[in-house]
Formats: sequence, C-alpha cells, structure tokens
Amino acid sequence: MDVPSLVVVLQAALSPNPAERKAAEESLTKFQYTPQHLVRLLQIVIDDNCPMAVRQVASIQFKNFIAKNWAPLDPNEPQKILQSDKDMVRDHILVFIAQVPPLLRVQLGECLKTIIHADYPEQWPRLLDWVKHNLQGQQVYGALFVLQILARKYEFKSEEERTPVQHIVQETFPHLLNIFSRLVQIEKPAVEVADLIKLICKIFWSSIYLEIPKQLLDPNAFNAWMMLFLNVLERSVPLEGQPLDPELRKSWGWWKVKKWTVHILNRLYTRFGDLKLRNPENRAFAQMFQKNYAGKILECHLNLLGVIRVGGYLPDRVTNLILQYLSNSISKNSMYTLLQPQLDVLLFEIVFPLMCFNDNDQKLWEEDPHEYVRKGYDIIEDLYSPRTASMDFVSELVRKRGKENLQKFIQFIVEIFKRYDEAPLEYKPYRQKDGALLAVGALCDKLKQTEPYKSELEHMLMQHVFPEFRSPVGHLRAKAAWVAGQYAHVNFSDKNNFLQALHSVVSGLRDPELPVRVDSVFALRSFVEACKDLNDIRPILPQLLDEIFKLMNEVENEDLVFTLETIVDKFGEEMAPYALGLCQNLAAAFWRCMNTTEADDEADDPGALAAVGCLRAISTILESVSRLPHLFVQVEPTLLPIMQRMLTTDGQDILVPLDNYISRGTAHFLTCKEPDYQQSLWNMISSVTMQAADPMRLQNLTQTLDFHYQALANGVAQHAEQRRAEIEKEQMEKASAAAAPPS
Repeated sequence: MDVPSLVVVLQAALSPNPAERKAAEESLTKFQYTPQHLVRLLQIVIDDNCPMAVRQVASIQFKNFIAKNWAPLDPNEPQKILQSDKDMVRDHILVFIAQVPPLLRVQLGECLKTIIHADYPEQWPRLLDWVKHNLQGQQVYGALFVLQILARKYEFKSEEERTPVQHIVQETFPHLLNIFSRLVQIEKPAVEVADLIKLICKIFWSSIYLEIPKQLLDPNAFNAWMMLFLNVLERSVPLEGQPLDPELRKSWGWWKVKKWTVHILNRLYTRFGDLKLRNPENRAFAQMFQKNYAGKILECHLNLLGVIRVGGYLPDRVTNLILQYLSNSISKNSMYTLLQPQLDVLLFEIVFPLMCFNDNDQKLWEEDPHEYVRKGYDIIEDLYSPRTASMDFVSELVRKRGKENLQKFIQFIVEIFKRYDEAPLEYKPYRQKDGALLAVGALCDKLKQTEPYKSELEHMLMQHVFPEFRSPVGHLRAKAAWVAGQYAHVNFSDKNNFLQALHSVVSGLRDPELPVRVDSVFALRSFVEACKDLNDIRPILPQLLDEIFKLMNEVENEDLVFTLETIVDKFGEEMAPYALGLCQNLAAAFWRCMNTTEADDEADDPGALAAVGCLRAISTILESVSRLPHLFVQVEPTLLPIMQRMLTTDGQDILVPLDNYISRGTAHFLTCKEPDYQQSLWNMISSVTMQAADPMRLQNLTQTLDFHYQALANGVAQHAEQRRAEIEKEQMEKASAAAAPPS
C-alpha cells in the first residue's frame, strides 16, 4: 500500500460510519507487516501537508506497532520488521522529532523510548554521536529531547547496568553546561528557553538519581553546574505570560524549571550530602556539599517561601519540596543554626497557615466531595501537598529539636483554641481551629510520651476536640473525628469520655457531609481496636455494619474495608449471623470496583486497590467463621463467580503479585528447589482445576488454594525481599538520617 492509499485508509478509520471504520481497521491489520509499511506511517506523521487528524491516527498506529513488534519478548520469535525499515525509522525519527507538533511529539517520544531501550548501544551505536553533533548545531531541542530519553533508560538501573552513563555524561555534559550557561544569561527569556532548561534539568536528574557520575565529582565541573542551578533558584519567575488559571500556571515552563531545580538540589542534599555516609568517596562529597552549597540553598528556599507569607504564588509541588529540604536540615547543627533566626516566622507565619483549611479546600469540599476525600487519603497526593510537608516539618522539629520548640508551638496552638472559644459564633476562626486540630493530631505520638502534655490529653480532647463533633462547620466535624481516632488509645480516666467519643464517631457515620462520614469510619477503626469491653460496641454492631456498607456504596477506598476487617477480626465467630450479608455486600463492592477500574484503564483509580481490599475482607470473614462450615454453603453462590473471575485470564490484574514473583525472578523461580516454587505452583493449579470439576464445597477449595498460594508466596517472598529492599533503600537512608542525633 503506497502513501496516498494509506492516507485514505487512515481517514476511513476516523469515519463516523462503523462499517467504514471496521473495513479500514481490517485493511491496516492486513498490511501492517508488509515491507515499508512502518516507514510510510512515519512519512505521514511528519508530513505537514497531511490533515492533523490523519497524522495523529498514523502516529498512534506507528507507536502501537513499534511497542508490540520492535523488540519481541521471545528472542526466538522471528523479526516482523525488516532491518532496512528499522534503519530508516531510526534515522528519520531523530530528524523530525523536534519539528512535529507537541501532540505528535508525545507519540514519537514513546516510540523513541522503545527503540532506545531495545537498541542502544549495541544496535544503535551512532545515536550518541548524533546527539553530541546536534547539541553543537541547530537542532538543540531535538538533541536534548533525545538525550533525556536516553538518560532515563539508566535512571533506575543497578550499578553494573549504569556503565554507559559514564560515557554519556563524558560526551555530552560539557556541551550541556555551555548551553545551560548561555540560556541563563538571556535577559528577557521566552518560555521556549524554559523548555530547554527543563530538558537539561531532567537529563541531569536521571544521570545523578542513583549515583553521581565520576565526571561530576570533579570540584570544578560540579561547581559550574551548581552555580547555574543556584542562578535559576534565585532568579524570579517572569510575571509576563503566566497563566491565571492555577492548574495551567503550575505547569507553565518557568515554574517547571523551578520545580526541577529544587528537585535536583534536594536529591543531591538528601542522598549524597549526608555526612553520615560510610563510603569515603561519598563522605568527601558530602563534606564539600555541606560546606559550599547546603546553606546557600537553604537561604534561597527560605526566600522562596517568603512569597507565600505575603500572599504570592508558589506551586504546591515546589512548596512541598522546599519543606522537605528544611525538614532534612533540622537534625544538622550547622543547618539548624542558619534556620534558627527565621524559625518563628517560618513556623507561625508560613508553615502553620499551610496546615489550615483554605479556599481551595472549601471549593473542592462543596463542588466535589468525592475528590476531596480521594485527595485526603491518596499517598501520591502527599508528594505534592504543602499541608503534608508542613505536618512533617512540625513533627520533625518537635522530635529533633523539641526542647526549644515543642512548648512554644503548643502554646501557639493553645492561644488559637482560646481565641476560638472566646470569639462570637460569626467571628470564630474556623480555619485556624482546623489547622490547630491537625497539628494536635500530627503530634499525637510526641504528646503521648511527653509530660506535662501526656497528663492533659484527656482534658484537651474534652475541651477542644470533642465539642467540634457538633460544629456547624463540616470540615471541623471531620477534623474532630480524625483527631479523636488519633487519640483513641489514650487511657481515659473516665470511661464515659471514651464512650462519648465513640458514640460521636458513630453519629458521624450519618453526617450529611461525605468527608465527615469517611473520616468517622476511619476513626471508628481506632476505637474498635482500643475498645476493652466489646459490650460497648456489641449493641450497635448491626448499625455500624449498615453505615459502613452505605459508605462503601459511595466511595471506593481500601481504607474503608480496613475498618470492616478490624470489626470482623475483633468479634470473630460472633460475626456468623452477619457473614452472608457481609460477603454479599463485599462482593457487590468488589464488582463495582472492578467495573470502575475497567471503564478507564488509563485512570489512576483506587478501584483496583479497593477490589483487593474486598477480597481480603472476604478472606477475613471466612477465616473468622472457619469452624462453622454450614455457613460456607450459604456464601457459595456469592463467592464462586468472584473465584471464577480471579482464576481466569480476566482476573490476572488482581493476581499481579503472583505474576511478579515469577516474571521478575524467572531464573530463581526455575532453579530454586528449597522451597520448590514450581511444585508449589503446580500443586495450586492442580488443586484448583480438580476441585473446580468436582462439586466440592467452597470451604475446601478456598483452604486448598490458600495453602498452596501461601506456600508459593511465602517462599518467593524471601527472594522478592531483595528487590523490595532496593526500592526502599532511599527511604531507609532518609529515615536513618532523620532518626540519628544532630550532627
């Protein structure tokens, strides 16, 4: 099929007529493996005279074909793309990557990523030469775009696999430094300049993520880079051209540059600038970094935060990263000395206001309470949240420097409580009270262990927290429930105070505001765990279960299921009368979660996690009534469809851990005999197959499946722990540094 004919077919693929679309798709499938087909698709993508819609369809076809066929997973599978076509694609994609519109560049970028990961350096040795040449020519953007993809290939690789990084850095970083230097000297730079600097930052980030290349350990080379990053950090973001919409503004080029700069400096500081590092070479670098740069960065960060104090704009992610840097500075004597003169202003005029309920919270609460709940319980959101970073800063401050800071901060909170209590109803500082309650909840571990606060906690809860269960303001009712949950395990001198809080939380399950109901059901888990006399809960157990299931119908969140599991675990066989209803409700919730997840495969939806939570809760229920086999007969019709789904190909996305155990450690899985993973897997599959054919009871099936799955998973988990340790290594290093005494 020649290019004009292919254009006609691609246009037909956009037809509103289903028959025409189907015919076009069949034609594309028929000719996809013919010689030159891939090249012709690329020709259409880069043709400015072709309609944009057709170019976009061609780019998607091109990307999908490359993703599937460029480097087959099975090395014995015959190649479906001619070598001559591969050569032509590689040459042309480099030339045109910077020339196509951004919409198409995204697709070509994904193609280039696939090709680079498969071919560089063995099948594509000339790639780095092309990049190096164009960094010095007219295609600087294209060269940076390609280099960024190349650098990302090695970002998370092990030390042995990162060997090519040294060569890449040696060949390209001197040119990057020259380009960077020229760009920062432009007096009134356009936003296109920001795009170039952002690419340089991302290349630098990928290159130093796990280790600093030897070329950058040279003091002169490193200093040249640091001077440029500090220049960018200190320079004000241009006012001209900034979008007014906050969502667009945070993605604007110059704010992206600021974010990546802070990102890089934080990485250098937290991973490589710690004096407690044992590696002598890294320790020398850490000493140099602490001496020459850490304090200057701190000063710049404080200046940036000062913008918030006067009502200026700073993106949430930038604020979060800066506060992370400050939190890491608290334990270091030299850095804390620099921080101290501005600490009160920072703590009371910047950090605490960030902890308070704000206009954006109010808008989201009113317009989309489901999204408000999702953001409040999403750990990914915490990476971007100034409020979370502020809580972490306060917690770290009172933990490491509590002697000089805890008392004054608690006194500040007490003053807010007093002003709130004394103010007339229409003038009460509701948002400040919200922030004060958040602070009290965040510091619960410290306050539970420290006198005189430890002795006053019950009084504080009765006077300042529990009354807000009746607040006319929804977000204070929610915060009261959350704080009550944080302190549910306090030894109440008066049991009635515990019961008052418990019943207030239970009442919150029926609150008209969704976020209040969600915070209440989460707090309920803590009260159930802390309850010493189940008679305090037993009379209202049916009511609790009913309210929890109502909430599960509204919100897909695994934390809701945790509360249900806690109740089931606490009451054990007493849950027998409710077992059928529990399983039916959990099964219904499971199918809702699955349907939500399947409706949008690309969405970062909590539905899959909630579905797993439902399965886990069902397992807990079955375990709690395991000595009552007659109940299994009742729940069979409800649970068998779920088991059928989970034990077929359609259910594999929930069984990802089992797949990961095998596919990510195949050699170990095949060779290890102690334990014998293959035999365990075979036993599991055999048992499932045999019992599916035999009308045995569900109890037998679930017990057998669980036994063999655990035998396999527990054994392989020992091997998987090594991989998990690698992933958590950075977090452990940070936690270790934070837990150590001040240096």
